[in-house]
Amino acid sequence: MGQPLSCERNLAAANMAGVLRGVRRVSAYGIPGRLQVLGSDIDRSQLKYHDRRVAVTKEFTFDAAHHLHAYDGKCANLHGHTYKLVITVSGRVNDIGIVVDFGDLKRLFEDVIKRRLDHQYLNEVLPPMNTTAENMIVWMWEELERALEAYGRDRDVRLERLELYETPTSRASLERAWMS
Repeated sequence: MGQPLSCERNLAAANMAGVLRGVRRVSAYGIPGRLQVLGSDIDRSQLKYHDRRVAVTKEFTFDAAHHLHAYDGKCANLHGHTYKLVITVSGRVNDIGIVVDFGDLKRLFEDVIKRRLDHQYLNEVLPPMNTTAENMIVWMWEELERALEAYGRDRDVRLERLELYETPTSRASLERAWMS
């Protein structure tokens, strides 16, 4: 059949050299013969591989309309965006190796942000402010941080970074260090 692909050669060499720590056998592809079984193939105590802080990121979208005050440009007119909010939290993993369940992060976004802003006129539903991405992201940080406090106290889960995109090329960013 010819020469093996370079990926296959590299995996074979790594297998032979024993450089893949904790890996029994590596192949370029294939369906496992059976699924690993908790309690016989791996102990529950092995599910938590480390005790380091890890960042977890999830992206969300919502649609809303707004306009800017005291602004000389087209954004002074009513217009809309499909906003993208990128949320990064960090924390220590729990006993099964998870910082925060992605489903919980989705519920947090839906409860705190989407339920209040999706398909809304932002000038009416946000606190009094010019609805710039720079203002909105600080409000979002404050709301998400308040909600996260109750969720992740035991593992010190905290908000690390937010990015709010108005368009694919225009965004505001905020990091933990800047909020102190």
